[in-house]
Amino acid sequence: MMLNRKTSLLLNLGHALDHLFLLIFATAVTSIATEFGFARWEDLMPYSAGAFLLFGIGSVPAGRLGDLWGRRSMIGIFFFGIGAAAMLCAAVQNAWQMAAALALLGAFSSIYHPVGIPMLLQHARNPGLTIGVNGLAGNLGIAVAAILTGLMVKYAGWRAAFIVPALLAFICGFAFLRVTPAETESPARRKNKSSVQLSPKLLARLFVVMTFAAISSSLLFNFTTNGNGQLLRERFLGLVEDPALLGALLAIVYAVASLAQVIVGRLIDRYPLKRLYLAIVLLQIPMFLLAANAQGWTLFCLQIGFMVMIFGAIPFTDAMIVRYVDDAIRSRVSGMRLAVSFGISSLAVYLLGPAVKSAGFSNLLLAMAVISSCTAAFVLMLPGESDGTARAIAEL
Repeated sequence: MMLNRKTSLLLNLGHALDHLFLLIFATAVTSIATEFGFARWEDLMPYSAGAFLLFGIGSVPAGRLGDLWGRRSMIGIFFFGIGAAAMLCAAVQNAWQMAAALALLGAFSSIYHPVGIPMLLQHARNPGLTIGVNGLAGNLGIAVAAILTGLMVKYAGWRAAFIVPALLAFICGFAFLRVTPAETESPARRKNKSSVQLSPKLLARLFVVMTFAAISSSLLFNFTTNGNGQLLRERFLGLVEDPALLGALLAIVYAVASLAQVIVGRLIDRYPLKRLYLAIVLLQIPMFLLAANAQGWTLFCLQIGFMVMIFGAIPFTDAMIVRYVDDAIRSRVSGMRLAVSFGISSLAVYLLGPAVKSAGFSNLLLAMAVISSCTAAFVLMLPGESDGTARAIAEL
C-alpha cells in the first residue's frame, strides 16, 4: 500500500529537522563559546563529536527496531525524542552539559535515516526521484539551520535556536501519529523483494565497497556542513560580518546545492549508477583545490560548487540499497552501513576545530580534495551496469 501524501510530507519534513538540529550547534558555536568562557570557537567544537558518533552508532539498534518492531513507532519516537533533546540543549550551562545534551540529540537523530528513508521507499514507483526529493528536504533543513540560527543568535540568543525547532518537532510527532495508519505487520514479516537479487557473498562485498565510499563521503559532508559557517566568516572578514547575513549567505549555498539531489535522483532512475556517481565525485576535486585559497565572493561561488557535488553524491547509497536489498532487512542494512560511515566520520567533527586552528582552512580544503580522490577509487569498485539495469554482478 502506498503511503498517503501527509505521511510522505511529514517523513520529508522529518529529514529536514534531522539535519537542522545537528547543525544548530555548529552555526551558533561562536556565540556559545563566548558564553561558556572559551576564547576560540575551535576549542569548543570537539564537544559536539559525541552527537555525530551516536548519530552513527545509534543507527544499528534503530534499524533493527525499525524492521522487527515497526517503522511508524520508531519515527514517532524520533520526533518526540529529538524535540526533547533540543530543549535540553537550550537549558545547559557549560560545555560538558552541552556535550551530553548533544550526544542525546545525536542518539535520537540516528533513528531517521535507517527507518524513515526505507519507510518512504518501501512502495515508491520511482525510487531515485523519491530519494532525491527526500534529500532536497534534508539539505533544505541544513539551509534553514543556517538562516534560523543566525537570526535567533542576533535577535533572541542561541538558546532560542534550539527551542523553536524543538516545538516544531513535537507538532510533527503528533501529526505523524495521527495521519499514519498503524502497521499491521513489521517489515521483517513482509515479502517485498529487491529489484536485483544477489547472493549473500556478493551482497556482503557490495556492502563493504558501499560503506567505504560512504565513509569518505560522510567525512566531506561533516567537514563542510560543520565548517562552512566559520569558513565564510573567515574569508568574508571585512566584507560581511553580520551573523544574520552570514547565515543567509550560507543558507543560499545549501538551498542551491540541495537542488542537485532532485536532479541526481531523477537521473538515477534513467542512467547507470556507477557512471553518475563517479562523475559527481570527480568534480568535487577541482572545486576543493580552487577553493583552498579563494576569498570573498569567489570562495562563495566555489562553496556552492563543492556543496552541489557533495549533496549530489548523497542519493547513491540509498539507491543501491533499494536496488539490491529486500525491504524486509533494509533498515538493518542501512543501520549497519550508517553506523560504520557516520561513526568514523564523526572524527571530522572532533578534528575540525583543532585542524583549522593548527593548519588553517586552506590545508583542510586540500585534504578534502584527497578524500574525494579516495571516494572515486571506491566507486570504481562498484559493479558495472548497462541501460540503467544491473548486470555483470560477478564483476565484483
